[in-house]
Amino acid sequence: MEVVKTKTQSPKMRTIKTGLIAALALGGLLALTNIASAQDAKEGKKGRMSPERRLEALTKELNLTDAQKPKVKAVLEDSSKKMADLQNVDRSERREKMRGIMDDQNKKMKEILTPDQFEKYEKYQKEEQERRGKKKGEGKGEEKKQN
Repeated sequence: MEVVKTKTQSPKMRTIKTGLIAALALGGLLALTNIASAQDAKEGKKGRMSPERRLEALTKELNLTDAQKPKVKAVLEDSSKKMADLQNVDRSERREKMRGIMDDQNKKMKEILTPDQFEKYEKYQKEEQERRGKKKGEGKGEEKKQN
């Protein structure tokens, strides 16, 4: 019977292997992150939820009926398309036009939703607006104005 001797690795070789494995793992994670970001950009996601995702959120938040869902989806898609068309418009003009689009969207939503749902919808809109404001760091601009 023959005894097989295994070679033991030196500590230096073990450190090199561990470093190489860690570098490959990190590189793989970075590559996956870049792919996911590229897909988001390709789908036109610039910090705004797609009409489908907004519909999902509103369905959950407002308990939309099956009859309301297609109507709400149509309103969201229309608003999203109109906002996307404003990409190349001057910033101040874009802001004004976006307000008009949102006012129009709110009028249409009021026709579709029950009074209770519309109240929840308005509250949801305000929360989303505040969340987006915090994400963009709006508080910094106010500090500069005060100084």
